[in-house]
Amino acid sequence: MRHKKLIFKSKYLRDLLMRRKVTTIRLVSDVKAGDLVDIIAGDLKVGTAIVESVEVKKLRDLTDVDAINDGYNTKEELIKDLLKIYGKRISNDSEVKIIHFKLL
Repeated sequence: MRHKKLIFKSKYLRDLLMRRKVTTIRLVSDVKAGDLVDIIAGDLKVGTAIVESVEVKKLRDLTDVDAINDGYNTKEELIKDLLKIYGKRISNDSEVKIIHFKLL
C-alpha cells in the first residue's frame, strides 16, 4: 500500500531529523490519525511517520505552542509564513489543520 506524503521545504530537514518539528499546519489535507505518511524534505525522503492526530483551528486561534511544535519561535512568525505560502486563500477566519506526526 502506498503511503500518503507530507512534503516540506528543505529548510525544515534539520528540524524534522532532530524531531523538533512534530506538526505541520495545512490549509488542505486528507491525512487522518493513524495514517502512515512518507516525510519528504526538498528532494529527500526523511522517513515514515504516523499521524497521531489532526486538530482543526481557525488561523487566529493558533498559539505560540502551535508555532513552536511547527518549528517556529512565535505565532506571529508562523502566521507570516502561512500567509506567504497561501496568499489570498487564507485569512484569520480560515480553518487550518494541525497535523501531529511522529517519525518512526
